[in-house]
Amino acid sequence: MSGLEGRHWFDVPLDERVELELTADERDLLREGLLQWGGPTRPTDLIAQAIGFSGVDSLHAEGARIREALRNEEPLTKHDWQRALIALEIVWSSSFYGAGDDWEVVAGGWDDDRTLRTLRELQRKLAGLRAAPRRGHGS
Repeated sequence: MSGLEGRHWFDVPLDERVELELTADERDLLREGLLQWGGPTRPTDLIAQAIGFSGVDSLHAEGARIREALRNEEPLTKHDWQRALIALEIVWSSSFYGAGDDWEVVAGGWDDDRTLRTLRELQRKLAGLRAAPRRGHGS
């Protein structure tokens, strides 16, 4: 369980726990993004799978575990960091699957401006969570 210590996210295995220095707001927003999938959103198994869960049940169960770890400032696996960020990005922005236009009403004090500023900081800190970019079409 460590930070990146000079390594790039591309080199971190999905199941390795990584400690990240996040602000309280950043952790709270990630938690809120996972929490909102249990509210008036419309998750499907396909959306849950796109986020990185095996289905809606896994989104709820694993999401609760990740929220608790975020609350306790515990390290998460690279996969958990990915899922928390993607869940937030979709639930905040999508009116079809997520909270969308209702975000400010349902997300307990997170207006769109504050959410966007905090989300951008999270994206900068978690840049590189996805697979390394491929070079060219054939590689």
